[in-house]
Amino acid sequence: MPDQFAELRHELAVANRILANEGIIDAFGHISARHPTDPNRYFISRHRASELVEPSDILEMTLDSKPVVPTSLRLYSEMVIHGEIYKARADVNSVCHHHAPSVLPFCATGVELVPLFHLGGTLGAKVPFWDSRDEFGDTNLLVRTPEEGASHARALGPHWMLLLRRHGASLAGKSVRECVFRSIYTTRNAELQLRAMAIGTLGQLSAGEAEKCGGHNLGSRGVERAWEYWVTRLQKAEAMWAAAGLPRIKGLAEVARPQTAGLPQAKAPARRAAPASRSKKASAKKKRRAA
Repeated sequence: MPDQFAELRHELAVANRILANEGIIDAFGHISARHPTDPNRYFISRHRASELVEPSDILEMTLDSKPVVPTSLRLYSEMVIHGEIYKARADVNSVCHHHAPSVLPFCATGVELVPLFHLGGTLGAKVPFWDSRDEFGDTNLLVRTPEEGASHARALGPHWMLLLRRHGASLAGKSVRECVFRSIYTTRNAELQLRAMAIGTLGQLSAGEAEKCGGHNLGSRGVERAWEYWVTRLQKAEAMWAAAGLPRIKGLAEVARPQTAGLPQAKAPARRAAPASRSKKASAKKKRRAA
């Protein structure tokens, strides 16, 4: 039976690998997508490092973060981050949680993350903090219970990025590609802020500039242009995997071309046939062996 959500599973697997390739997610972290026709469900990978996620790893969950189809596969321990945000925010269709090194100094110090360049407008109007100690005391810092997930979602509120004290960051987006865009460029902004703070006083965007920059950057043209770039970088990275026999994701060429560029969808490159002279030599060798 054909999988009606095969395209979504593939895109989510590609998103996982992009975030790993761009240094946002390492062995830990995850990204999800809300079900396109049932807002009370979402898709997320089984317990696996993002760089290795394949479409077959993507499972369907209820908003209580329970698998729709019972499974013996191990699941992420922090799936309530995703389910509880989807419960609280009807406008969110993708959620990412990561521990990128550039955001961790802000999580450790409580210093506010602010937009410093035009692509930093993807931070949104404000980046709030959530501290698990406030309600739950000493924990292992993982967001594992429905109560913790709901508290985390309340702290995010109407915003698009949340910093977890001593832990990492959670991002929301209106689509998988937007969520990837926000995850990458908010991290780039954090890198810039750390460098700028070492030099002197920050000159952040005004509220109006941040709003206009964010609105422009997150339009379909900007998101699709960046998506093509990241998919192409992923293609180049995975080209080195073949020699080692590592699992490469299929169909990257088909999803690389931005839909907003006015160009036809890219097709996978055709396999080149061996030169005729080489084929004749191979046939001659076979005949000699047979003789």
